[in-house]
Amino acid sequence: MAHGEVLRVEKLNAFFGAFQAVKDVDISVKHNEVVALIGPSGCGKSTFIRCLNRLHEEVSGARCTGDVWLDGKNIYGPGVDPVLVRRNVGMVFQKPNPFPGLSVFDNVAVGLKLAGVSKKSVLEEAVTTALKKSALWEEVKDKLKQPGTGLSGGQQQRLCLARALAVKPPVILMDEPTSALDPISTAKIEELVVELKDEVTVVIVTHNMQQASRISNKTAFFLLGELIEFGKTSNIFTKPQNTKTEQYITGRFG
Repeated sequence: MAHGEVLRVEKLNAFFGAFQAVKDVDISVKHNEVVALIGPSGCGKSTFIRCLNRLHEEVSGARCTGDVWLDGKNIYGPGVDPVLVRRNVGMVFQKPNPFPGLSVFDNVAVGLKLAGVSKKSVLEEAVTTALKKSALWEEVKDKLKQPGTGLSGGQQQRLCLARALAVKPPVILMDEPTSALDPISTAKIEELVVELKDEVTVVIVTHNMQQASRISNKTAFFLLGELIEFGKTSNIFTKPQNTKTEQYITGRFG
């Protein structure tokens, strides 16, 4: 299974009312890969990843059609609970969003508590592990009872990553996770993404092509809701098959 696919998307279409934001996308993502989604603003990248954990349907008037298979199970199958889907597919947003009113510790533990974990020692171990994986432990180990919102922007984003990691999801989605951060915080998040692929698959939306080329194994280029090209990152950036991809990467449009 380690070399098999963790995600398979088939004929995915996403709509906001009558407007079609994502058109007939097919894509397969393997375990322990980092997949970057690039393309101009408004081309459907963020909408696409929000379909991968059923967040898209939370928007009024939004819907999608098609299938998304996570470890062989269709997340859009009959009777599938979207809340359980989101537990298995973590999400880190563009703007850090620690839960206000919750301590650093409780921000990381919240998913486990919702899943019914109440034993203090289990929670403590899981929180410590997640904070270490997000390279935040040394900075917050003496502030666990302080509010998560009191941390710096870069620390808050790593806290959100720890929150996503705590429940051990097979996949983590990131929607431009560094666009609101300074260069040092950005570099830390990038390092983490590269380290994390040993145990989790990451799908990341980025506007930064250098970032995509630094951290991803594969890159998908979206344009006007369509997946134009998907392949090894090195190939996409050095010898793209599609003229539109080449034009975008060389800065001739977009």
